[in-house]
Amino acid sequence: MIKNLFYTSLLLLLFTACGGTASTTDTIVLSSTDTAKEALGKALFSDTSLSLTRLQSCASCHNSTQAFIDTRDSGVGGAVSIGDDGVSLGTRNAPMVTYASFSPEFTQNRNGFVGGHFFDGRASNLTEQAKGPFLNSVEMQMPDAESVIARILENSEYVALFETLYGNDVFSDTTIAFEALANAIATFENASSFATFDSKLDNVNAGTETLTTEEALGQQLFRSNRCTTCHSNRGRNALFTNFRYENIGIPKNTIVLSLIGDQIDHGLLENSAVTDTAQDGKFKVPSLRNVAVSAPYMHNGKFQNLKTVIHFYNTRDVSGAINPESGTGWESSEISSNRIAGNRVGNLGLSDVEEDAIVAFLKTLTDARYESLIP
Repeated sequence: MIKNLFYTSLLLLLFTACGGTASTTDTIVLSSTDTAKEALGKALFSDTSLSLTRLQSCASCHNSTQAFIDTRDSGVGGAVSIGDDGVSLGTRNAPMVTYASFSPEFTQNRNGFVGGHFFDGRASNLTEQAKGPFLNSVEMQMPDAESVIARILENSEYVALFETLYGNDVFSDTTIAFEALANAIATFENASSFATFDSKLDNVNAGTETLTTEEALGQQLFRSNRCTTCHSNRGRNALFTNFRYENIGIPKNTIVLSLIGDQIDHGLLENSAVTDTAQDGKFKVPSLRNVAVSAPYMHNGKFQNLKTVIHFYNTRDVSGAINPESGTGWESSEISSNRIAGNRVGNLGLSDVEEDAIVAFLKTLTDARYESLIP
């Protein structure tokens, strides 16, 4: 099946590139935005045979039907993902993959660190990111790259495709083959289908829709409360992130830690390229596109509802403020040093109506294919 799909796709691409045409009655036709590497990457992304027990794939934690987030409960309300062994739990929430391709390479400039992938930027680009889950001791749990490539070599169709797309000597060195595997997945994640820019707000910007009164108020409050400092909305296809790192003072997720053992997540400081203690507790600022359908929230999945997130931003430092999900006061920050001060996060003075308006605005950032999933 895989062989027929890809060889047909490759032949079709070559044929049409030379001005030919093909019947769709007995072939699988790639769309105009697809490439052979994208198609290969898509298959690898969903292939469970590349995990230790052959039960988990990239798609297990990144569901295409919901912004490529992990939609499984995993016994912790989806806060973190369960591993290939069906028991182990991660320490961080699986981020959505939509719009991830726009993140610049991890680097440092005069304003601090920017870009990269994972919450601590330890993967400089999508290709490096794609390698991580295979070798992670909790996620896909493969012992080394050689073991992953051994699974590829079990499949003669894959072997032929890798050699066609990456050269006949691609399997001469494990490092080269593993790089090719990751490149194919990254090519798939770079496809235009991951970044459709067809939300209601996109339509508003194009002049084909209008915001409701509540949504318009939310947009105004989003700007006036300087949310755009981190979640930049510049440009017609704004990504609502500056790709930088911040500590907003999120509490520990005690539910997860009660199962995996108490520990502290130092965020950016966990990145081996970062030694500056001023980065302790900082995590990558996510894009807010599809935020309404990507619960739970924060790097550790601490909050289940978007309204709770806004209420936290609004009242983190307000005496007597209540976490609506627990019915108790806000817990102390996991790492209090370096966190954003109350004039930007923690005491914004918003009313309940204004919080709701911001939530309503954020819902307009949802891709058209996911709008039916908005709570």
